[in-house]
Amino acid sequence: MSAPPDTREVILEARELTREFDGVKALDRFSFQLHRGEVLGLLGANGAGKTTAMNCLLGLTLPTGGELFAFGLELQRHRIQILQRSNFSSAYTALPGNLLVGQNLLVFAKIYGVKDPKAKIAELMELLEISHLSKRVTGQLSAGESTRVNLVKAFLNDPELLMLDEPTASLDPDIADKVRKVVRKVQRERNIGILYTSHNMRDIEEVCDRVIFLHKGRIVCEGTPTQILSRSSSSSLEDVFIKIARDGEIVDEA
Repeated sequence: MSAPPDTREVILEARELTREFDGVKALDRFSFQLHRGEVLGLLGANGAGKTTAMNCLLGLTLPTGGELFAFGLELQRHRIQILQRSNFSSAYTALPGNLLVGQNLLVFAKIYGVKDPKAKIAELMELLEISHLSKRVTGQLSAGESTRVNLVKAFLNDPELLMLDEPTASLDPDIADKVRKVVRKVQRERNIGILYTSHNMRDIEEVCDRVIFLHKGRIVCEGTPTQILSRSSSSSLEDVFIKIARDGEIVDEA
């Protein structure tokens, strides 16, 4: 029996999204919908198309074909309006390294038009347990500290749509667990939609409601973690990930 259709508002949608580089398709007719109040995991090995998809969704890369919508608006035509309601964090994107952490966050808060920015920054830094970093030079932070500062930046404007690229990369298990719980807490309290990439299957199992596996720019399988395992001969999502990375397919049970 198929699941009933999700009637929640679609806040992010790709239709037949394609991106070619020198004749090679990094994305090949990639289509999906992200609903309000949902965390959608986008998974795949390096080179599967995740970064290209994220860059297209952020408007950093123009697709070769297909369409992109957020909040029902065409992304390229309404990019500024959409970005005002969205935010992004990546473990691989650094904030200006010569500013203090507090200065960096205050700059972004002002760009976003945050009311009472100092109070908002203090609240989020406490939530992510990094209040002690406020007067540290951003470029001298560890990878894990930088990741949490980036998350504060991403939460500043109370986004309705949040894109998180490897948010627990470089974090030790204890801090990674706290970050997962914070992401889930904020998502549930604010009923936001999150697109979430990760190579950490614990992240996916604990945070994501639904997942999409990509291989060579195409969707191999999608569904809840439980649904995917039920269609697979693998015993865990990590085994599914490895199988898709090696063979580009998910093996059904006999």
